Amino acid sequence: MTESQGSYTQQQHLYSAPVNPEWPPPPPYQPVAAPDPEPRKKRARRPIGLLAAVAIVAAAVGGGTAYAFQELTGKDTVDSAGATTNVVPSSKKGDVAAIASAVSPSVVEVQATLGNGSSTGSGVVITGNGEIVTNNHVVSGATSIKVRTSNGKSYTAEIVGTDSSKDLALIKLKGASGLKAASLGNSSGVQVGDTVVAIGSPEGLTGTVTSGIVSALDRDVTVSTDESQGQGQGGDGQWPFQFGGREFNGDTGSSTTTYKAIQTDASLNPGNSGGALIDANGNIIGINSAMYSSSSQASSSSDAGSIGLGFAIPINTVKSDLAKLRAGSTS
Repeated sequence: MTESQGSYTQQQHLYSAPVNPEWPPPPPYQPVAAPDPEPRKKRARRPIGLLAAVAIVAAAVGGGTAYAFQELTGKDTVDSAGATTNVVPSSKKGDVAAIASAVSPSVVEVQATLGNGSSTGSGVVITGNGEIVTNNHVVSGATSIKVRTSNGKSYTAEIVGTDSSKDLALIKLKGASGLKAASLGNSSGVQVGDTVVAIGSPEGLTGTVTSGIVSALDRDVTVSTDESQGQGQGGDGQWPFQFGGREFNGDTGSSTTTYKAIQTDASLNPGNSGGALIDANGNIIGINSAMYSSSSQASSSSDAGSIGLGFAIPINTVKSDLAKLRAGSTS
C-alpha cells in the first residue's frame, strides 16, 4: 500500500458517513479534527561515543599495547594478564626481517665493569622507563654498568635485583624514557619445532639477529652462582655451565643451581647472554643464557663458537620472578 493510500484509508476511518449522504454537508461545516497522536516515547540514547571509546581502549589493552600500560604502570602487564600479542602483522608471522625490525629496539647491549675484568652481554627492555631483564652472570659483581640501545644511545644503569638461582637480574637505566618495551609471551605454549629468532650482542656486535627452531624443552642446565666464576676470564659474558654431565666454558665450581631451559638451534655466541629468544609473532619467550661451546674448556671467545645448541630461560620463569627482582632481592 502506498503512502497516499494509507492516508486515504485513515480518512475513511475518521469520517464515517451515513447512507446517501448530502455532500458536502450543509453549512456550517466544521471538519472533524483528527485526534492528536500519542506522544512518541523517547528512546534512551546510549552514549555511543563513550562506548566506542571504551571499546577502543579495551581493544588496545588486549590487542597489542602492553607497552602503553607498561609506560603508565611501570610494570609488565603480560605478567598478570597472561596474554600475548601479535607484535608483527599476521601476514608477517614468522618473517625474520619483520620480527627483527619490530623487536630489535627492545634489545640492548650491556657492558659491566668488574673487579677482575669486564663482561659484555645483552638485555631486554620490559618498561619504557628503562627496566631491563638480563642474566645474573652478565652483571654479577659489577662496579659499573653501561647500556647501549639499538639506536646507539648510551645510559648508565644500576642493579635493582638479582636471582642467582634462576640466573636472572633486573637493571634500571638512569634518565631513560620512551624506550620500546618488548612484549613478553607465554613460554608454556612453546612447542618443539617452533620458529624462533634470537637477538643480542655477540662479541659486542649490537643487534645481531639469528634464527632457528626450538629443538627441545625442559633441558636441565646447571650454572654457577658464584660471582667470581667465569666473568673476568673471557670478558665476553660467557658463564660456565653444565649440561648432559659435562662442563662448558670453565669450571662451574661448587656453588651451582639448575633450571629448566628452552633449547634452540638459533646461533648463540658469547655476548648473547641476556638477549631475547622470540617467537613467530614477535613475543619474547626466553632469555638466552648459555651456549654449547665447541670447546669444553673455552677460556676466551676465540676458543668458542656456536654449534647450534643454545639454551634460554623460559619467559614465564622471568615473569614469575619479576616481583622479587623489583623488590630488590640480591640472592
